[in-house]
Amino acid sequence: MDDDEAIREALCDLMMVTGLACSTFDSAPAFLNDNSPIEVDCLITDVRMPGMSGIDLLERMRAGGSKLPVIVLTSVLDAGARAKALELGAQAWLTKPVADETLLDQIKSAIGEEDWPDELRR
Repeated sequence: MDDDEAIREALCDLMMVTGLACSTFDSAPAFLNDNSPIEVDCLITDVRMPGMSGIDLLERMRAGGSKLPVIVLTSVLDAGARAKALELGAQAWLTKPVADETLLDQIKSAIGEEDWPDELRR
């Protein structure tokens, strides 16, 4: 989830090349209001987005009981926001630009070895 279309496309391309399914959203409300039957195993979110920040989304999800792994991928260098995200149980706080391998390692850790594409298991 990112309000920057180029970032969404790049992340989704990386997921698809890796063998992972991907859905993109341009805002937190778009994600929350999505009624498609897609099963989400891990959410990657930006922090600064119009309508609702990634931190607010994470806070709302946790308040609602969601344990969905969330990776924060942002250009925000804010120690307070980082601490809040991690306190809310974010899997990781990564800064843009992030190396593909670093992001994929965090996704693998979030979704678990058993759901990782067979051809990429090490």
